[in-house]
Amino acid sequence: MSEGNALLRGIRAWLILFVVCLILSGATAFPLVHELHWTESALKALSVPEHLPGLWEWIHRVRLGLDETDAKYPFVLYGTDWLAFAHLVIAVAFLGPFRDPVRNIWVIEFGMIACAGIVPLALICGPIRGIPFWWTVIDMSFGIFGVLPLYVVWRKIKRLEAVAGEWRPARVEVPAA
Repeated sequence: MSEGNALLRGIRAWLILFVVCLILSGATAFPLVHELHWTESALKALSVPEHLPGLWEWIHRVRLGLDETDAKYPFVLYGTDWLAFAHLVIAVAFLGPFRDPVRNIWVIEFGMIACAGIVPLALICGPIRGIPFWWTVIDMSFGIFGVLPLYVVWRKIKRLEAVAGEWRPARVEVPAA
C-alpha cells in the first residue's frame, strides 16, 4: 500500500471516530429529562450520594430543574433539540474531508477552532449560569478531547498534501439519501 493510501485510511478512520462521537453527543441532547432520571437512578444504585455528595447534589438539582421546566415550560427544552440538531449538522460537514481531505482541510480547521472556543465559552458562561467549576472543567474537556483527533487528522492531511503529487486517492462515493 502506498503512503498516500495509508494516510487516507488513517484520516478516514479518525474522522469516523470523531463523527460518531459528535453524533452521540448530539443525540443525547434530545432525551435530557429521561436521561437525568436514568442517571439519578444509576447514581443512587452506585451509592454516589454517600461517596460523592457534590456530584449527587448537582445531578439531583439539574434533574429537578429539567422536570419543572418540562412540566411548566416544555418549549424551553426546544433549545436543546436545536443543540442536538446542530451536532448532527456539523457531523455532516465532515463528509467533505472524508471524501477529499486536502481540499476540505478547512473543515478540520473549523472543527479545531470550535473545540478551542469551548474553553472560553465554559469559563465565561458557566459562572454566569451557576454551573459548578468542576462541571465547567468537564465541559471544557469536550473541547480538549475533541481537538486531539482533529489535530491528528490535520497533520495527516498535511503529510498527504506533501505526497499528493505522486498519488491520487480513490474516489469515495457517498450514497444520496
